[in-house]
Amino acid sequence: MAAASTAQPSNPFIKQLASSDRKIRDRALSSLRTYLHRAAPFSPLDLLKLWKGLFYCMWMSDKPRTQQALARDLAGLLDALISKENLLGFVDAFWKTMAREWGNIDALRMDKYLYLVRCYVSKGFEVVAKNGWQDGELVKEYLTVLEAVPLNARDATIPNGLRYHVIEIYVDELDKVDTDRSAPLEEILRPLRQLGQDSRTKPVTKKVKEALEDDRLADWKNENVAEEEDDDAEHGDAEHESKATAASADDDDDGEFDGFGD
Repeated sequence: MAAASTAQPSNPFIKQLASSDRKIRDRALSSLRTYLHRAAPFSPLDLLKLWKGLFYCMWMSDKPRTQQALARDLAGLLDALISKENLLGFVDAFWKTMAREWGNIDALRMDKYLYLVRCYVSKGFEVVAKNGWQDGELVKEYLTVLEAVPLNARDATIPNGLRYHVIEIYVDELDKVDTDRSAPLEEILRPLRQLGQDSRTKPVTKKVKEALEDDRLADWKNENVAEEEDDDAEHGDAEHESKATAASADDDDDGEFDGFGD
C-alpha cells in the first residue's frame, strides 16, 4: 500500500508530460522540477513511471531547436535531485527507459533521442565532476549504473544501437566536461574496458577499441606527467636551496673571526 500511495502523485505528471499540447507539457516539466527536489526517496517504480512520461514528452516534441532545448532541460533535471539515492535512481531509470524503448524509435525521431543520450552522458560527467571528482563513492556508483545498463556486455535486452552511441560519445563528452584534465581517467574508462573484455560482439569490441585509442586521452596522461614533473622540479629546487643555504652557513663558519693571536 505504501508503494502505491507513493507512486500516485506522479501519475498526473505522466499524462501531462505526454500531452499533445506543448503548454501542458511545459507546465508539467516545470512542476516536476519542484517535485523532484525532495529528500524523501523515490521508489524505482516511481522513477520508471516518471521516465515513461518524460520519454513521451520528448516523443511529442517537434522542430529541432525545441527538441534540443528539451533534451537539455531533461538532463538538467539531475540538478533538482538533492540526494545521491534519488540522483542515481533517476539516472538508472533513464537508461532503463532508453533501453526498453530504443527499438520503438522510428528513423524520423531517432536524432532527438541520440541528442538526449548525449546530453545525459555529458550531464552525468558534470554531476560527478563537482568538487574536482573528490566524491569517489559517487563516481564509483555512477559508473556502476553505466556498466549495468548502456555498457552492459551480456544483457541481451540492451540494444546494440544504444551501446554504440554511448561508446562513440563517451570520450567526446568527457573531453568537454573535464577541461582541466583532473578526472581519474582509468576509473572513468573502466566501464568501456570491461565492455570490451566481456562483449562477444565484434562491432562493439571494435568501437570500444577505437574509443580507448582516442588521441585526446593522451591529454590526461600528459597532464598527469606534467604535474609529476612540476612536483619533482619543486622538490629539486627546494633541495638545491637547502643545500645552498647549508653551504653558505659552512662558509660563514670557516671565515668566523677568532680574535688576534698573541
